[in-house]
Amino acid sequence: MKRHSKLLMAALAMLFMGSATASAADLSDEQIENIVKRSYQYVAMYNVNNKIAMKNGGWNTVDADTELKDHTTREIARPNNDTLYISALLDLRHDPVILEMPAFDSDYVSLMVTGYDHHVNIPMATRLGDFGKPEKILFYTERTEGYDGAPVEGVGQVFEASGDFISAVLRIMPHANDEERFSRIVQQMEQVGIETLSEFRGQPAKPIDDIEFPAVGQRDADIFGDNLLEVMQFVFNHTTFDVDNDLDQALLAAYGPLGVMPGQPYDAAEVATIDGAKFREVSERVFAEEMARTTDEAFVMEQTIGKFEPKGETPLELLLFQSVLGPIGMPAGEAVYFSVNDADGQPLNAMHDYVIRMTADELPPTDVFWSCTLYDFQNGFFIPNDRKKYSVGENAGMQLDEDGGIAVYVAAAQPEGVPEDNWLPINRKDEDMDVILRIYVPDLEALETWELPKAERIEAK
Repeated sequence: MKRHSKLLMAALAMLFMGSATASAADLSDEQIENIVKRSYQYVAMYNVNNKIAMKNGGWNTVDADTELKDHTTREIARPNNDTLYISALLDLRHDPVILEMPAFDSDYVSLMVTGYDHHVNIPMATRLGDFGKPEKILFYTERTEGYDGAPVEGVGQVFEASGDFISAVLRIMPHANDEERFSRIVQQMEQVGIETLSEFRGQPAKPIDDIEFPAVGQRDADIFGDNLLEVMQFVFNHTTFDVDNDLDQALLAAYGPLGVMPGQPYDAAEVATIDGAKFREVSERVFAEEMARTTDEAFVMEQTIGKFEPKGETPLELLLFQSVLGPIGMPAGEAVYFSVNDADGQPLNAMHDYVIRMTADELPPTDVFWSCTLYDFQNGFFIPNDRKKYSVGENAGMQLDEDGGIAVYVAAAQPEGVPEDNWLPINRKDEDMDVILRIYVPDLEALETWELPKAERIEAK
């Protein structure tokens, strides 16, 4: 892999050597759209990973979040409210980092690794037989100083990441309805830790405060409008690109004429002058177009299996869709995600109340767990409410009826006779909403014939 990157950088240098950087007038609308669509996965993940690192206190940190997320969560669109998270934000430039984990007393645990390229890897999961005993995994990249991927005594697994700055995220089913088990799981979560390879060998950690990060944006459109070339130069310098990967080649080819290519410092005077307002406008249009696809049930059902896969297994169309809809999801073997719309295939609106009904035979096909979670459509944030009730499911609370089915109500007031566990509160206003139905470790064969439920509008009180 190292040879591939060196060959790639050499080829790019020869290709663009001596070529003049482009001006805004040189880019057609088609070229701008191409750049935006090919960049979205990197912009979205740069925003997400760096915001989480900032919230956690920096890189090479671990945060065990032992409470389910609430409406104050703003680092990522459409966070889940049915598993607990442990987030490790790792800087792999100078030293490999080892993640140490205990055994977990949970029916579902997974480890998800994602760099700025938004290709998702699941090196460990209960589905794969992991987490029944204490384990250590070492992370590095082809650029990590002084390490070539050799096995390390006392470390069970070595993982080569695609980026120098990665998130390694553990999702743990908390079994919140079992107080004793929940308490054990929380104690186990607090045992997760990291150390660099130097520390593991009894040496001091190497400093990592020798770098400055380009500014993040409140929204992805802010980066497209304000500092796209600076962010992408940073991304290029800390991401592994492959001469045999068509998406990598096309991305680098789009940026080379703008003066942005791997292995060089960012210099505003040397790169192209681009029309930030135009890039922002195009990014917002692309965002709206991709969000509109959530109402296309045929597209969603067909493409669900292909999202959040490792490098080389996800086409650009799905990389764009998953990055707009909500970054950092999992591949279908671990979880699938569906938007539940109304009978006409449109998003729900908070001017109305709804019910989502499923009989016992219509429940999502899984032996693990599922949930319905409510967000505002535009931003993907939880709908604020005093009860801090954002999802219906085993961990946030649900009650099946006597026949084994369920009716989930999305309503401004708790309907009479409806258990609070099955009620998702909304604020009465003209606001589109998004209900995401998550199915963990789905039965993929059964999923082929399973029908996604619809939300039925009911008379508002």
